Amino acid sequence: MRIVLSFIFIVLLWSTTPLAIKWSAEGSSFIFAVTARMCIGLICIFFMLFAMRQRLLWHSKAKQTYFAVAVQIYGAMMAVYWAAQFIPSGWISVIFGLTPFITAVLSALWLGERSLSWDKLLAYVLGITGLTVMFHSALHISYNTAIGVFSVLFATFLQAFSAVWVKLIHAKLPAITQVTGGMLFAIPFYLATWWLIDGTLPDTLPINTALSILYLGLIATPIGFALYYYILTHLPATRVALITLISPVLALLLGHYLNKEALTLEIAIGSGLILSALIMQSFIGQIRRLKT
Repeated sequence: MRIVLSFIFIVLLWSTTPLAIKWSAEGSSFIFAVTARMCIGLICIFFMLFAMRQRLLWHSKAKQTYFAVAVQIYGAMMAVYWAAQFIPSGWISVIFGLTPFITAVLSALWLGERSLSWDKLLAYVLGITGLTVMFHSALHISYNTAIGVFSVLFATFLQAFSAVWVKLIHAKLPAITQVTGGMLFAIPFYLATWWLIDGTLPDTLPINTALSILYLGLIATPIGFALYYYILTHLPATRVALITLISPVLALLLGHYLNKEALTLEIAIGSGLILSALIMQSFIGQIRRLKT
């Protein structure tokens, strides 16, 4: 039951996070927005660690896990925040819908999981076709929008890479410990990036920007990351990635109705192909197992 509730909560978080990311950087630089979010999140994570009476471990596998988690916390998030300047918020969630495909390929190559069957290969073709349609739509908008699509795709790869790496290390650390250690490893990189590229504090922040940073720092970062790594610890990496099945639809609708983002036929077709690929990957294997 805990895992089911964690899934539902993460779906809701991942549906609202892209729009919050978009709003958080509108009244400041994207580097300040993501750095402020992570600093707030680290403070919250420490309180959660203390409340749960957990402690950080520093053996070799623990440090490897923290670094693997930091790849996602720093690398993927930085790429997403940069891209959010140029693409609609809903697109972020849709492109992240490709996470199961990348995770499956990496799991097959790295963990030896049997995740590359004919039906899943067909699903990958559908997913890539959908991404191509969305990229074509981005080219109609601007060159920066197209680059933004590639940036989110790179972030998607880093998230899948990080998840599979954590599974490979298999340190058996509590989820809250993984997130805290990963945040500790990532924060110095955030602060250094902000200092070198930006180095300034905004004089004032619009209310939407301030509330978005607080939402991301107080809720999405500590609770979202903790639940994500909680289910990652208990389920196969490919199963965890299926969280992205529902959140893209909700994110597109939220972006359209709350941020007036265009929802053209081409975007709908590209999104539909990616979601169809996700459905195919999720359920054909289960149907085959039931028949046998």
